[in-house]
Amino acid sequence: MMEVMVEQMNKINPVYHQQPLPLPTKPKTEPTQGQSFKSVLEQQVAGEGIKVSKHAQKRLDERQIDISDQQWSQIENKMNEAKEKGVTDSAIITRDAVLIASTKNDTIVTAMNREEASSQLLTNINGTIVLQDD
Repeated sequence: MMEVMVEQMNKINPVYHQQPLPLPTKPKTEPTQGQSFKSVLEQQVAGEGIKVSKHAQKRLDERQIDISDQQWSQIENKMNEAKEKGVTDSAIITRDAVLIASTKNDTIVTAMNREEASSQLLTNINGTIVLQDD
C-alpha cells in the first residue's frame, strides 16, 4: 500500500536529480612573492598604456596630426598624474593639437588641430594638460 502511494506521488511530483554546473576555469597565474597587490596592479595597468579611440584616430589621420613617441610618452605620464589628482576628463594641449581624453579610461577620445580648437568650446572637462615642446 505504501509503495503504491509513493509511486502515485512520483507521478504527480516527479523527482529530478540535478547535476551541479562545472565551475568556470580561471587562467592560473604564478603567485608573486614579496610584491604588494598595489605594485602588481600597477605593473599590469602600466603595460596597457593609453588607448586612442577609433574616432580620435580618424581625426588624427584626417587632420594630419602627427604626435611623436616622445610626446605620447609625455601625454601618458601627464594623464596618469592627472588621474591621481582626480581628473576624469581632460584637454591636452600640445604645440600642434588639442586632444580630449578620458583619464579615467586612459583613452584619447578626439583630436583637433590648434587652429580648429581656437574656435571651439570644450565642455565637460575638469582638467587641462599643457605640454611644452622639448
